Amino acid sequence: MVGGTVRDRLLGRPTDDLDLVLAGDLGAAARRLGRAASAAAFELSEAHGAWRVVGEGWQVDITPLHGGSVEADLRRRDFTINALGEPLAGGELVDPTGGAEDLRRRRVRMVSPQAFVDDPLRVLRLARVACELGFDAEAASVRAARERAPGLQRVAGERLFFELRRIVVAEAALAGLRLMEEVGATDVVLPELSALHGVEQTRFHHLDVHDHTLAVLGGVIELQRDPAAAVGPQHGGAVAALLDEPLADSLSRGEALRLGALLHDAAKPTTRAVTPEGRVTFLGHDEVGARMAEEVLGRLRSSERLRRHVADLTRHHLRLGFLVHERPLSLRVLHRYLRACDPVEVDVTLLSLADRLATRGANAQPAIAAHTELTREVLGAALRWRAQGPPAPVLRGDELARELSLAPGPAIGELLDELAEAQYAGEITDRAGAVAYLRARRAERADAQETGPDRGQ
Repeated sequence: MVGGTVRDRLLGRPTDDLDLVLAGDLGAAARRLGRAASAAAFELSEAHGAWRVVGEGWQVDITPLHGGSVEADLRRRDFTINALGEPLAGGELVDPTGGAEDLRRRRVRMVSPQAFVDDPLRVLRLARVACELGFDAEAASVRAARERAPGLQRVAGERLFFELRRIVVAEAALAGLRLMEEVGATDVVLPELSALHGVEQTRFHHLDVHDHTLAVLGGVIELQRDPAAAVGPQHGGAVAALLDEPLADSLSRGEALRLGALLHDAAKPTTRAVTPEGRVTFLGHDEVGARMAEEVLGRLRSSERLRRHVADLTRHHLRLGFLVHERPLSLRVLHRYLRACDPVEVDVTLLSLADRLATRGANAQPAIAAHTELTREVLGAALRWRAQGPPAPVLRGDELARELSLAPGPAIGELLDELAEAQYAGEITDRAGAVAYLRARRAERADAQETGPDRGQ
């Protein structure tokens, strides 16, 4: 057994993934294990000769021994704490690079500077391993990684995303992102985050865009830890369950929300302007940012579903704040909000709250209090919308066209939207009421046209 399997066992961390090196016929060994455990065995890579055996809740990766000995094989690895081996049958720990001592000292140290030359992805992995384990990165390893960070440009997007994703979802995600920046990986992997440094905001903010973004991410992490503290006990359980739902790319909705926090203000540097009166604006940063989020995740080869989800979070993250001064919300206004934000109506409501809590400039406390109250007011409806969907329409488009003698066209869609809003507000409850409502609205519009300012002149 080698690598993370041995490391995690020595740390007392549970693992159901085993890494083995074998001098011999890997295929035969993998198939034999598969038969014995009623598990699937298959070749991972013809080029490298690796095999995998997957059972229920566990997997074993078998790779060929390189260099002629276990010690030589381990010296080819990335970090000393991953360069550990144990005979399957039991016996002495094989530790040619001092990994056991680094485990004791809670330190991530390179096996050698050549590790970053052999695979530049290890520059990013240094930040990931350190933040996942809660370890410090050795100074010499940080310097060596920084020298090789430009090599990350040659690494495939999906490999970069695998490491970045694990940094973002780690308990110590903020520390991981700081180390990622220290080793120079952010400039290559996520230059959009680097670009936020020094971008000053309005007087309502106390941080530049970069530090504000990390504060929003910190708020999302806190919300995940204790939803009830943020949204109240009434909705805490439902929010926790929703955030735990699987979404895409091995991420839950809560973990995807972290990516939304990281990218929600990505367009502020490109949209920043100052009015003649000296007021700072970021007009359109929501829409421009949504496109940027899709581009970033596309570059990193994420799934289409995750791209759309994070783009929607970015696109709609300002909507709730616009409603603060319309409280108490009418059912019509609430319907417009839910319909516009669907399918991220709950997620983006939570992101908006984290965004507001991280904004502590002028008038911060009253604004935070009002926004928190609004969030709790909207959240129950958003959770119901998420669970049940919008109410079933009382009138179909073809029925509407027939009742009002309308030709097919965009007007029918507009009327259906109006009906849905009125239905949500409780103003209509059945087909007859819908027809009567539409005829009355049609008559009102005709009267308005007859008495308009140009009539009778």
